[in-house]
Amino acid sequence: MHPEPHRVLCFGDSLTWGLDPLQGRRHGEAARWPLVMERAFGPGLRVIEDGQGGRTTVFEDPSSQVSRNGAMVLPVLLSTHQPLDLVIIMLGTNDLKPAICGSAEGAADGIGHLVELIQTHPWHASCRMPGIMIVSPPHFRRTVEGEGPRLGREISESLRLQPAYRAVAAARGCHFFDAASVAEASAVDGVHLEAEATRAIGLAIARVLQDHVFPAVKDDSHGR
Repeated sequence: MHPEPHRVLCFGDSLTWGLDPLQGRRHGEAARWPLVMERAFGPGLRVIEDGQGGRTTVFEDPSSQVSRNGAMVLPVLLSTHQPLDLVIIMLGTNDLKPAICGSAEGAADGIGHLVELIQTHPWHASCRMPGIMIVSPPHFRRTVEGEGPRLGREISESLRLQPAYRAVAAARGCHFFDAASVAEASAVDGVHLEAEATRAIGLAIARVLQDHVFPAVKDDSHGR
């Protein structure tokens, strides 16, 4: 009898949803990083994609007609998709909009709150708390026209996400991955990911799961 695949919730914003800055539409399944990760890992992984354009960690966006506050929807998703073996969070790109928060410290505090929501969630009696991976997103960059990233976001603040997120991960016992180590934002808008970049993130995280994450998660979570 084959063991159940590891269930992974990928919780993010338009970088996870897969906005293609070249075409202005969603990347196909062959490019979106959660599904690339699933295929690269092999049959032992089941991915649940949950990316929302404009999503923040804990902040409301007054410009949106629907809530983009990640903290409001995450508990519902945890209850809906349990059992889970791992939750991967890649957020912060929208927290850095000046009209939302604008600072890496604020985004890191928001990530810490999301981690707390997972670690204190009222899991079903048959389920155990999943592992958590915090992913710092690729840095912003200047566009081909030499302009800064869209909506007033600062490149300097995006550079500060990696150390801030790494510190949260260390303090709260989470896995960490720096997406900027394998991918960069598109020069079209300075924020979003072209197909090659989002694929690179999926392939890299799959290797981390194979080499480091799931042996530990398996010990903790597969004795159901």
